[in-house]
Amino acid sequence: MRVTLVESDQRKAAFLRSAARACGVTCEVLAKRAEDLPPLGADLMSARALTELSPLLEHAARHLDPTGTALFPKGATWRKEVERARETWSFQMEAIPSRTESGAVILKISEVSRV
Repeated sequence: MRVTLVESDQRKAAFLRSAARACGVTCEVLAKRAEDLPPLGADLMSARALTELSPLLEHAARHLDPTGTALFPKGATWRKEVERARETWSFQMEAIPSRTESGAVILKISEVSRV
């Protein structure tokens, strides 16, 4: 398995490298913005507290393999984000209830394309 972590903040990227080394985890940490990277062809993608769903789908369309899946934790307003995203994006979605926050979900998304 190949794991790539993307973090634009240099300090946070350095922390991720140190944490991975301390835990014995092999991964690549890219200290860049996701939109500045060439397509990664990821099987699985996740982003936490980054932005609303529509911009996340932009990243997913660019970096996910066509058969890949994105997992995006979202708070209580997730339905509004999905509604807005459906105006410009087509995607399959499953909302998995959060075990830690009432009203929050993890959106399991696949088949992302622009409308």
